Amino acid sequence: MPEIIAFVVGGSALVVAAVAGLWLWPVRRPGRRLAPAQPLDFDTAVRAAEAHVADETTDPAVRPESRSRLLSHGSRTDRAVLLLHGYTLAPEQYDDLSQEFFDRGYNVWVPRAPQHGTVDRQAHHRVQAEELTTYAARAWAIAAALGDEVGVVGISGGAVLATWLAQVPGAAVRRLLLLSPFFGPSPRQAPAYLVRPLLLLYGRRVLRDRVTSRGYSLAAVTQYLTIARTLPRPPRRGALRSVAVAISPLDGVVDLAAAVDVPRRIADANAVPLRVCTLPDALGVAHNTLNLGADGDEWRRRYVALYEGATAPATDVSLGR
Repeated sequence: MPEIIAFVVGGSALVVAAVAGLWLWPVRRPGRRLAPAQPLDFDTAVRAAEAHVADETTDPAVRPESRSRLLSHGSRTDRAVLLLHGYTLAPEQYDDLSQEFFDRGYNVWVPRAPQHGTVDRQAHHRVQAEELTTYAARAWAIAAALGDEVGVVGISGGAVLATWLAQVPGAAVRRLLLLSPFFGPSPRQAPAYLVRPLLLLYGRRVLRDRVTSRGYSLAAVTQYLTIARTLPRPPRRGALRSVAVAISPLDGVVDLAAAVDVPRRIADANAVPLRVCTLPDALGVAHNTLNLGADGDEWRRRYVALYEGATAPATDVSLGR
Protein backbone atom coordinates (compact mmCIF):
# COMPACT_ATOMS: atom_id res chain seq x y z
CA MET A 1 0.00 0.00 0.00
CA PRO A 2 1.48 3.42 -0.88
CA GLU A 3 2.88 5.21 2.13
CA ILE A 4 0.61 8.27 1.89
CA ILE A 5 -2.45 6.05 2.10
CA ALA A 6 -0.90 4.27 5.05
CA PHE A 7 -0.27 7.60 6.79
CA VAL A 8 -3.95 8.52 6.55
CA VAL A 9 -5.64 5.18 7.20
CA GLY A 10 -2.99 3.44 9.23
CA GLY A 11 -5.49 1.80 11.55
CA SER A 12 -6.21 4.76 13.82
CA ALA A 13 -9.90 5.04 14.74
CA LEU A 14 -9.33 8.69 15.55
CA VAL A 15 -8.06 9.34 12.04
CA VAL A 16 -11.02 7.52 10.47
CA ALA A 17 -13.48 9.55 12.53
CA ALA A 18 -11.65 12.77 11.72
CA VAL A 19 -11.68 11.98 8.01
CA ALA A 20 -15.44 11.44 8.11
CA GLY A 21 -16.13 14.62 10.06
CA LEU A 22 -13.75 16.87 8.19
CA TRP A 23 -15.50 16.26 4.88
CA LEU A 24 -17.89 18.98 6.08
CA TRP A 25 -15.18 21.52 6.80
CA PRO A 26 -14.40 24.18 4.19
CA VAL A 27 -10.91 24.15 2.70
CA ARG A 28 -9.24 27.47 3.46
CA ARG A 29 -8.53 29.75 0.56
CA PRO A 30 -5.01 31.20 0.95
CA GLY A 31 -4.21 34.35 -0.97
CA ARG A 32 -7.79 34.74 -2.17
CA ARG A 33 -7.64 38.51 -1.83
CA LEU A 34 -3.92 38.85 -2.39
CA ALA A 35 -2.95 40.68 -5.57
CA PRO A 36 0.57 41.43 -6.77
CA ALA A 37 2.07 44.72 -5.69
CA GLN A 38 1.69 47.93 -7.66
CA PRO A 39 3.77 48.01 -10.86
CA LEU A 40 7.44 48.90 -10.47
CA ASP A 41 9.72 50.56 -12.97
CA PHE A 42 12.77 48.67 -14.22
CA ASP A 43 15.36 50.37 -11.98
CA THR A 44 13.24 49.95 -8.86
CA ALA A 45 12.61 46.31 -9.66
CA VAL A 46 16.31 45.63 -10.18
CA ARG A 47 17.17 47.34 -6.90
CA ALA A 48 14.55 45.26 -5.13
CA ALA A 49 15.91 42.03 -6.64
CA GLU A 50 19.50 42.96 -5.86
CA ALA A 51 18.58 43.87 -2.29
CA HIS A 52 16.84 40.53 -1.94
CA VAL A 53 19.93 38.69 -3.16
CA ALA A 54 22.15 40.79 -0.88
CA ASP A 55 20.00 39.89 2.12
CA GLU A 56 20.35 36.21 1.27
CA THR A 57 24.11 36.62 0.84
CA THR A 58 24.47 37.88 4.41
CA ASP A 59 22.00 35.36 5.83
CA PRO A 60 23.93 32.36 7.17
CA ALA A 61 20.76 30.27 7.02
CA VAL A 62 20.65 30.43 3.20
CA ARG A 63 22.92 28.06 1.32
CA PRO A 64 25.21 30.03 -1.05
CA GLU A 65 24.30 27.90 -4.05
CA SER A 66 20.59 28.40 -3.36
CA ARG A 67 20.35 32.18 -3.40
CA SER A 68 17.92 33.94 -5.71
CA ARG A 69 19.24 34.83 -9.16
CA LEU A 70 18.70 37.89 -11.34
CA LEU A 71 19.97 37.63 -14.90
CA SER A 72 19.71 41.12 -16.32
CA HIS A 73 20.82 42.67 -19.61
CA GLY A 74 21.03 46.04 -17.86
CA SER A 75 17.82 47.52 -19.21
CA ARG A 76 14.21 46.58 -19.79
CA THR A 77 13.99 43.97 -22.56
CA ASP A 78 11.24 42.97 -24.95
CA ARG A 79 10.76 39.76 -22.96
CA ALA A 80 11.27 38.69 -19.37
CA VAL A 81 10.46 35.51 -17.49
CA LEU A 82 9.88 34.49 -13.89
CA LEU A 83 11.08 30.98 -12.94
CA LEU A 84 9.54 29.34 -9.86
CA HIS A 85 11.36 26.28 -8.53
CA GLY A 86 9.89 23.14 -7.06
CA TYR A 87 9.15 22.02 -3.54
CA THR A 88 12.26 20.97 -1.53
CA LEU A 89 14.51 22.51 -4.19
CA ALA A 90 15.88 26.02 -4.81
CA PRO A 91 16.84 28.45 -7.60
CA GLU A 92 19.82 26.36 -8.73
CA GLN A 93 17.26 23.94 -10.16
CA TYR A 94 16.91 26.47 -13.00
CA ASP A 95 20.56 27.29 -13.61
CA ASP A 96 20.65 25.82 -17.11
CA LEU A 97 17.18 26.87 -18.25
CA SER A 98 17.61 30.40 -16.89
CA GLN A 99 20.81 30.73 -18.92
CA GLU A 100 18.98 29.49 -22.02
CA PHE A 101 16.36 32.21 -21.61
CA PHE A 102 18.99 34.85 -20.88
CA ASP A 103 21.01 33.92 -23.96
CA ARG A 104 17.85 34.45 -26.01
CA GLY A 105 17.56 38.03 -24.78
CA TYR A 106 15.30 37.60 -21.77
CA ASN A 107 15.73 39.24 -18.40
CA VAL A 108 15.26 36.46 -15.86
CA TRP A 109 14.25 36.44 -12.20
CA VAL A 110 14.63 33.23 -10.18
CA PRO A 111 13.59 33.86 -6.56
CA ARG A 112 14.05 31.45 -3.67
CA ALA A 113 10.82 30.22 -2.11
CA PRO A 114 10.30 30.71 1.64
CA GLN A 115 11.71 27.96 3.86
CA HIS A 116 13.72 26.57 0.92
CA GLY A 117 17.42 26.54 0.11
CA THR A 118 18.48 26.76 3.74
CA VAL A 119 21.09 24.94 5.78
CA ASP A 120 18.19 23.44 7.73
CA ARG A 121 17.16 20.76 5.25
CA GLN A 122 13.84 20.32 7.02
CA ALA A 123 12.81 23.98 7.03
CA HIS A 124 10.51 23.42 4.07
CA HIS A 125 8.31 21.28 6.34
CA ARG A 126 7.09 24.54 7.91
CA VAL A 127 6.09 26.36 4.74
CA GLN A 128 2.58 27.85 4.69
CA ALA A 129 0.24 28.44 1.75
CA GLU A 130 -0.14 32.12 2.54
CA GLU A 131 3.61 32.78 2.48
CA LEU A 132 3.90 30.90 -0.82
CA THR A 133 1.28 33.07 -2.53
CA THR A 134 2.86 36.20 -1.03
CA TYR A 135 6.23 35.07 -2.36
CA ALA A 136 4.78 34.46 -5.82
CA ALA A 137 3.07 37.85 -5.90
CA ARG A 138 6.23 39.70 -4.85
CA ALA A 139 8.29 37.75 -7.35
CA TRP A 140 5.86 38.72 -10.09
CA ALA A 141 6.01 42.39 -9.08
CA ILE A 142 9.74 42.34 -9.85
CA ALA A 143 9.56 40.21 -12.98
CA ALA A 144 6.73 42.27 -14.47
CA ALA A 145 9.00 45.32 -14.59
CA LEU A 146 11.88 43.57 -16.35
CA GLY A 147 10.33 43.24 -19.81
CA ASP A 148 7.51 44.31 -22.08
CA GLU A 149 6.10 40.78 -22.34
CA VAL A 150 6.46 38.73 -19.18
CA GLY A 151 5.53 35.15 -18.41
CA VAL A 152 6.09 32.45 -15.82
CA VAL A 153 7.64 29.00 -15.80
CA GLY A 154 6.98 26.77 -12.81
CA ILE A 155 7.90 23.21 -11.95
CA SER A 156 6.01 20.90 -9.58
CA GLY A 157 4.83 23.04 -6.64
CA GLY A 158 6.27 26.08 -8.42
CA ALA A 159 3.93 25.27 -11.31
CA VAL A 160 0.98 25.59 -8.93
CA LEU A 161 2.20 29.07 -7.97
CA ALA A 162 2.76 29.97 -11.64
CA THR A 163 -0.81 28.93 -12.41
CA TRP A 164 -2.11 30.90 -9.45
CA LEU A 165 -0.34 34.00 -10.80
CA ALA A 166 -1.86 33.45 -14.23
CA GLN A 167 -5.31 33.41 -12.62
CA VAL A 168 -5.06 36.06 -9.90
CA PRO A 169 -6.56 39.43 -10.84
CA GLY A 170 -4.00 42.12 -11.59
CA ALA A 171 -1.19 39.90 -12.89
CA ALA A 172 -0.89 40.19 -16.67
CA VAL A 173 0.90 36.90 -17.25
CA ARG A 174 1.39 36.54 -21.01
CA ARG A 175 2.97 33.09 -21.24
CA LEU A 176 2.74 30.09 -18.96
CA LEU A 177 4.87 26.93 -19.01
CA LEU A 178 4.16 24.26 -16.43
CA LEU A 179 6.66 21.45 -15.84
CA SER A 180 5.33 18.42 -13.92
CA PRO A 181 2.61 20.55 -12.29
CA PHE A 182 1.47 19.28 -8.90
CA PHE A 183 -2.28 19.89 -9.04
CA GLY A 184 -2.85 16.59 -7.31
CA PRO A 185 -0.87 13.55 -6.19
CA SER A 186 -0.54 10.51 -8.37
CA PRO A 187 -3.47 8.14 -7.76
CA ARG A 188 -0.84 5.52 -6.97
CA GLN A 189 0.18 7.65 -4.00
CA ALA A 190 -3.20 8.93 -2.85
CA PRO A 191 -6.55 8.21 -4.51
CA ALA A 192 -8.77 11.20 -5.23
CA TYR A 193 -11.07 10.45 -2.28
CA LEU A 194 -8.16 10.91 0.14
CA VAL A 195 -6.96 14.30 -1.13
CA ARG A 196 -9.49 16.38 0.81
CA PRO A 197 -8.81 14.56 4.11
CA LEU A 198 -5.09 15.05 3.48
CA LEU A 199 -5.65 18.78 2.97
CA LEU A 200 -7.62 19.11 6.16
CA LEU A 201 -5.73 16.75 8.44
CA TYR A 202 -2.19 17.63 7.39
CA GLY A 203 -2.71 21.02 5.77
CA ARG A 204 -4.35 22.32 8.95
CA ARG A 205 -1.86 20.32 11.01
CA VAL A 206 -4.62 18.46 12.84
CA LEU A 207 -2.37 15.42 12.63
CA ARG A 208 1.32 15.36 13.38
CA ASP A 209 3.36 15.83 10.23
CA ARG A 210 4.70 12.81 8.37
CA VAL A 211 7.56 12.69 5.89
CA THR A 212 7.55 10.39 2.87
CA SER A 213 10.49 8.38 1.57
CA ARG A 214 11.10 11.20 -0.94
CA GLY A 215 11.58 13.62 1.95
CA TYR A 216 8.21 15.30 1.33
CA SER A 217 6.42 16.69 4.35
CA LEU A 218 2.69 16.02 4.09
CA ALA A 219 2.03 19.27 5.98
CA ALA A 220 4.02 21.12 3.32
CA VAL A 221 2.82 19.46 0.12
CA THR A 222 -0.77 20.00 1.20
CA GLN A 223 -0.06 23.74 1.27
CA TYR A 224 0.57 23.60 -2.49
CA LEU A 225 -2.50 21.43 -3.00
CA THR A 226 -4.59 23.91 -1.01
CA ILE A 227 -3.46 26.68 -3.37
CA ALA A 228 -4.35 24.49 -6.33
CA ARG A 229 -7.84 24.09 -4.86
CA THR A 230 -8.28 27.89 -4.83
CA LEU A 231 -7.88 28.23 -8.59
CA PRO A 232 -11.11 29.68 -10.01
CA ARG A 233 -13.52 27.34 -11.73
CA PRO A 234 -14.33 28.10 -14.40
CA PRO A 235 -10.90 29.65 -15.05
CA ARG A 236 -10.57 33.40 -15.37
CA ARG A 237 -9.79 34.88 -18.75
CA GLY A 238 -6.65 36.94 -18.45
CA ALA A 239 -3.80 38.14 -20.66
CA LEU A 240 -2.38 34.76 -21.66
CA ARG A 241 -1.05 34.34 -25.18
CA SER A 242 0.29 30.81 -24.75
CA VAL A 243 -0.11 27.95 -22.30
CA ALA A 244 2.06 24.82 -22.31
CA VAL A 245 2.80 21.84 -20.11
CA ALA A 246 5.57 19.24 -20.04
CA ILE A 247 5.12 15.92 -18.27
CA SER A 248 6.81 12.56 -18.02
CA PRO A 249 4.90 9.25 -18.09
CA LEU A 250 7.45 8.03 -15.51
CA ASP A 251 6.36 10.67 -12.99
CA GLY A 252 5.02 8.87 -9.94
CA VAL A 253 4.45 12.06 -7.93
CA VAL A 254 1.76 14.04 -9.75
CA ASP A 255 -1.65 13.26 -11.15
CA LEU A 256 -0.81 13.31 -14.86
CA ALA A 257 -4.41 13.75 -15.94
CA ALA A 258 -4.83 16.84 -13.73
CA ALA A 259 -1.46 18.09 -14.97
CA VAL A 260 -3.02 18.44 -18.42
CA ASP A 261 -6.66 19.06 -17.55
CA VAL A 262 -6.07 22.16 -15.42
CA PRO A 263 -3.96 24.06 -17.96
CA ARG A 264 -6.30 22.90 -20.73
CA ARG A 265 -9.22 24.60 -19.03
CA ILE A 266 -7.16 27.76 -18.58
CA ALA A 267 -6.06 27.69 -22.22
CA ASP A 268 -9.66 27.24 -23.34
CA ALA A 269 -10.79 30.17 -21.17
CA ASN A 270 -8.16 32.34 -22.83
CA ALA A 271 -8.93 31.09 -26.35
CA VAL A 272 -5.40 29.80 -26.91
CA PRO A 273 -4.28 26.26 -27.77
CA LEU A 274 -2.71 24.12 -25.08
CA ARG A 275 0.69 22.75 -26.04
CA VAL A 276 1.60 19.49 -24.36
CA CYS A 277 5.03 17.89 -24.37
CA THR A 278 5.18 14.30 -23.13
CA LEU A 279 8.77 13.27 -22.54
CA PRO A 280 9.70 9.86 -23.99
CA ASP A 281 10.19 7.00 -21.54
CA ALA A 282 13.63 6.40 -23.02
CA LEU A 283 14.79 9.74 -21.63
CA GLY A 284 14.55 8.22 -18.16
CA VAL A 285 13.22 11.41 -16.58
CA ALA A 286 10.68 11.05 -13.78
CA HIS A 287 9.21 13.92 -11.74
CA ASN A 288 12.02 16.46 -12.09
CA THR A 289 11.61 17.33 -15.76
CA LEU A 290 14.57 19.69 -15.52
CA ASN A 291 16.90 16.79 -14.71
CA LEU A 292 17.57 16.06 -18.39
CA GLY A 293 21.04 14.55 -18.44
CA ALA A 294 23.03 14.39 -21.66
CA ASP A 295 20.07 15.53 -23.76
CA GLY A 296 19.53 18.62 -21.65
CA ASP A 297 20.52 21.26 -24.21
CA GLU A 298 18.04 19.96 -26.78
CA TRP A 299 15.20 19.67 -24.31
CA ARG A 300 15.79 23.09 -22.80
CA ARG A 301 15.49 24.55 -26.28
CA ARG A 302 12.22 22.67 -26.64
CA TYR A 303 11.00 24.06 -23.34
CA VAL A 304 11.68 27.61 -24.48
CA ALA A 305 9.88 26.87 -27.75
CA LEU A 306 6.92 25.54 -25.75
CA TYR A 307 6.94 28.65 -23.58
CA GLU A 308 6.97 30.88 -26.64
CA GLY A 309 4.17 28.96 -28.31
CA ALA A 310 6.38 28.04 -31.22
CA THR A 311 5.44 24.36 -31.37
CA ALA A 312 2.23 22.82 -32.62
CA PRO A 313 -0.46 22.22 -29.99
CA ALA A 314 -1.10 18.67 -28.88
CA THR A 315 -4.15 17.05 -30.40
CA ASP A 316 -4.18 13.78 -28.48
CA VAL A 317 -2.78 13.14 -25.02
CA SER A 318 -3.51 9.70 -23.60
CA LEU A 319 -3.06 9.43 -19.86
CA GLY A 320 -5.12 6.39 -19.05
CA ARG A 321 -8.37 8.15 -18.17
